Amino acid sequence: MNTRETLKVNKAGHLEIGGADCVELAKQFGTPLYVYDEKHIRDMMSVYRDAIDEEYDGRGLVLYASKAFSCKAMYAIARQERIGADVVSGGELYTALQAGFPAEKIYMHGNNKLPNEIGEALDAKIGCIVLDSFAEAELVEREAAARGMVQNVLIRINPGVEAHTHEFVQTATPDSKFGFSVANGAAEEMTVCVLGKSHLRLRGFHSHIGSQIFEKDSFVLAVQKNLAFAKQMKEKYGFVCEELNMGGGFGIWYAEGDAKIPVSGYRAYLSALIGTVKTECARLGLKLPYILLEPGRSIVGEAGITLYTVGAVKEIPGLRKYVAVDGGMFDNPRYCLYRSRYTALLANRADEAPTELVSLAGKCCESGDLIGVDMPLPKAERGDIVAVLSTGAYNYSMASNYNRNLIPPAVLVKDGRAEYIVRPQTYEDLVRGDALPDSLK
Repeated sequence: MNTRETLKVNKAGHLEIGGADCVELAKQFGTPLYVYDEKHIRDMMSVYRDAIDEEYDGRGLVLYASKAFSCKAMYAIARQERIGADVVSGGELYTALQAGFPAEKIYMHGNNKLPNEIGEALDAKIGCIVLDSFAEAELVEREAAARGMVQNVLIRINPGVEAHTHEFVQTATPDSKFGFSVANGAAEEMTVCVLGKSHLRLRGFHSHIGSQIFEKDSFVLAVQKNLAFAKQMKEKYGFVCEELNMGGGFGIWYAEGDAKIPVSGYRAYLSALIGTVKTECARLGLKLPYILLEPGRSIVGEAGITLYTVGAVKEIPGLRKYVAVDGGMFDNPRYCLYRSRYTALLANRADEAPTELVSLAGKCCESGDLIGVDMPLPKAERGDIVAVLSTGAYNYSMASNYNRNLIPPAVLVKDGRAEYIVRPQTYEDLVRGDALPDSLK
């Protein structure tokens, strides 16, 4: 089981999260149910923020990566914790603004931002737009000119470092739908393009090297390559990089084999990054840039769990045992998409050791509707409450109404008390957008 302080087994043998009994949560709110621990979220935001404040004199900003989990409550927490947000769609931008999030602390990403999304960002006067194509630069220039404004922008570059989980590699010409390669000259060409625009103010560069990264050296190398590129742009075009956005990608614990990093341990990533920025800028004769980073998964991933109720249990002798729950790929598609690994336990018998390996199956009409295979569990029976851990990131965000199932609600837990932050869907919600042409009435 995860060693996070947010998860405990109480005297009744039940799983607790944030001081709340998961069995009682299932009774009160029903299942499937996303549950988030507010304290863990705030602790993660603060460890990043404090590192910048204390080790870089506050010359930087943490941007919560909204795509991990976007709802009004998350933006409200981020606002209270004095951090920024990155958004990747008009919907995320709208949600943040509806929550009263300060527009000047919003950065917008996306490889194909729609014209209306760019217009909405400019009208809201957000802090920065991260440019990802030549056409986008032209569009933002045109729309900013029409509004009589100058928009701060960054350019997303590919520095030639790609990192995932425990490994990272350097690549000369990375194949990605995002950004501009430094190696093939595209990043330089884009820099020249943007510097020639009168309604775009180039602040610096952005890069994101991967996801689920545990290796600090990959971030160190990325900083070195980004600053080397910034040095070239200064020497060739006189451009001074004022901002350096290093993206996110910090890894979290999902299952056996993943590192279990304490909340305070994530500061080491920033310490390595900040230290490299200082030494490289001194070596290259560059002004220290304002630094940004975009953690999402590491802020909410381990803060969240999903609770299910066991239904059918089906054993195929010599092959497999299926334990079916009342959720599935419609609330967590990550196993279907990526074969992502998770850890599960019985919340109502959390003190019992696993006795068998099972496939945790969903209720969708799909053979591939699985949350995981070969998952250790005690012998499960109908009515047991299954808790799947570390589901706070990219579960609700990627949920759907497949098979016209309802997307589960989400609750925020603090000091044992839980409140909705995403209310339950209803069947009326499902059909609200449906229309019957007159010819079918």
